[in-house]
Amino acid sequence: MNTKNLYRKLLVIGTLFLASCNSSPEIDNATMLDGDLIFDASIYNPAQYLVSENISNPSTIQKNTPVIITVHGYSASTFEWDEFRTYATINANVLVSQVLLGGHGRTYEDFKNSTWKDWQDPIMAEYSALQAKGYTNISFAGSSTACPLVLDLIKQGAITNNGLKNIFLIDPIVIPADKLMTLVGFVGPMLGYFKATNTATEDLHYYHFRPQETLNELLDLIDQVRKDLQKGYQLPVGTKMKVYKSIKDETADAVSAVLIYKGLKNSDGTTIDVEMIDSNLHVFTRLEGRDNVTQKDLDTQKQVFDDILLVLAK
Repeated sequence: MNTKNLYRKLLVIGTLFLASCNSSPEIDNATMLDGDLIFDASIYNPAQYLVSENISNPSTIQKNTPVIITVHGYSASTFEWDEFRTYATINANVLVSQVLLGGHGRTYEDFKNSTWKDWQDPIMAEYSALQAKGYTNISFAGSSTACPLVLDLIKQGAITNNGLKNIFLIDPIVIPADKLMTLVGFVGPMLGYFKATNTATEDLHYYHFRPQETLNELLDLIDQVRKDLQKGYQLPVGTKMKVYKSIKDETADAVSAVLIYKGLKNSDGTTIDVEMIDSNLHVFTRLEGRDNVTQKDLDTQKQVFDDILLVLAK
């Protein structure tokens, strides 16, 4: 389909939706993250989620214990890494710090008014706080939009090799799988927002309504990261990266992994590690709240969790 036909199709879709949508969505405060009553739990109790908040004066042993900063994706919350935290607590000697992206986990209006730079700020804040406390073994694990946010920090030189050991990227989005998403700027202002098809559990932890302003921010972010990868750059000295990418993913095109593989190198010029995962889920490491989870999904999640923990233990 050519661009002209895409615009025509979106215009028709926009006109149809405009008749049924208001600029402000009808939010159920009791069942949706978008509302005034339901917020991400890390806002109420940051010490339960952030290592920097939980341990005020770390011991020498704690400073040398692996700390992994987990970061969720667009429209999500810390919930996206709950299963990993539970698994890691039982099966490994690691500290898990779950970061809530800026503008996320709060009201619909807070989300609507946030920029991708706002989303990024808490990632850098936790990394800097851990460094300041003397932690020497820090890693990142990001899912979906967290991946380009971390990649941008690397490109800008904000994340250095000072204690940074590993970066794990789960289903990074650099190229969206839905090509119509690139035309959000055209139809988005007519709609105001887009609805997600969440389960009841997901509605408690993921925004049901995605403001068109935030989708434009997402497109700006991945466009910047794509351009940086096309130019090419390197990881900090001593830092390793592994990318895990679902083969069938309705959100992030598999080409995203190819762009990262081609555009990013280890400090010695060697290629980074990429593993394609036989899954049709976006962020296959998060299974709670999904419908129709299979044993294969559970086995894949466990395999990747074990893989990450094994690397952290080295």
